[in-house]
Amino acid sequence: MKVKMLKSVSLSIAITSLLAMASCGGKQEQQQAPAPEIATITVSTSNSNLQRSYPAQIKGKADIDIRPQVTGFITKVHVDEGQKVRKGQALFTLDQVQYQAAVDQAQAAVKVAETAVATAQLTTNNKKSLYEKNIISEYEYKLSENSLAQAEAQLAQAKANLVNARKNLSYTVVTAPSNGVVGAIPNRVGALASPSMAQPLTTVSDNSQVYAYFSLNEKDILNLTNNGALSLDEAIAAMPAVNLRLADGTVYGVEGKVATVSGVIDQSTGSASVRALFDNPAGMLRSGGTGAVIFPYVENDVIIIPQKATYEIQDKKYVYLVNDSNKTESKAIEVFEINDGQEYIVTNGLKSGDKIVIEGVGTTVKDNLTIKPVDKTSTK
Repeated sequence: MKVKMLKSVSLSIAITSLLAMASCGGKQEQQQAPAPEIATITVSTSNSNLQRSYPAQIKGKADIDIRPQVTGFITKVHVDEGQKVRKGQALFTLDQVQYQAAVDQAQAAVKVAETAVATAQLTTNNKKSLYEKNIISEYEYKLSENSLAQAEAQLAQAKANLVNARKNLSYTVVTAPSNGVVGAIPNRVGALASPSMAQPLTTVSDNSQVYAYFSLNEKDILNLTNNGALSLDEAIAAMPAVNLRLADGTVYGVEGKVATVSGVIDQSTGSASVRALFDNPAGMLRSGGTGAVIFPYVENDVIIIPQKATYEIQDKKYVYLVNDSNKTESKAIEVFEINDGQEYIVTNGLKSGDKIVIEGVGTTVKDNLTIKPVDKTSTK
């Protein structure tokens, strides 16, 4: 019985010793585990060039619908779609037969009226002579003067009809109202053209300069005017030059300038129409095209950090600061609303000289973690 008790006591002592040795070994291993090497940067101020783009619709400086001023069948089309034209250049010719006939008739009427005036003038001169000799009465003389005035009025009317007939004849040749590029031509030779037609003969776009139309929301307008500190005209004058990204992703080689901002915000969209003007010397830009107006945002002496150095909790952004003991501390920050998809401009929460983690944020790195910082400031 004593032997069994001694064996049991010996076994308990042995197990206790093994557990103690294992515990000491675990603590020793934990104490000896090295701190993980984590990439960090020391933030400092620098300058930032950001961009913000707005979808835009391109229109010629003047898009003029070409409509005839008289009715007639098209007898000739002088231009083709996409052709450059000069002001006054013939675009279409309408059937001139009836209008030429009207001119001829009006010219004949003028000649008849001129003859009537000449005859009435002779009669009046004769009546005047007879009246002065008391051969005829004053009444008869006045009648001759009235006949002359009537003939002169008829001549003036005939001349006005001739002017109108010649003008209508000139309208049968439809000309370009300005320099530009010809648009679509839906009606060809043989089609009936009239001033009341729903579809124009074509459109001439003055593309020497083009407008890029885009929209700014109410918040953008307030930012533009510094919350009303500047008038809209002052804000437009102070705006930097803008660029135009074309449909293929390339940037148009000529900078533009914001020309106007609508004074009314559309109730349905909550935005105001804005127009930027671009020179188009080579005629590369065409009315009806699309693109994006690019606004530059230059910020000087700001703190810029990589977006990968941040994590979010309930729409708030945080970074991990590294303190003097090389332990991480969670820190809330505020950033500029515009970014390039790679970096953030920090507006609040960090100062120059702070060290932050840029590796493993939100995964391996946690709050109050002791790390071995590896400075990546020069290669961020």
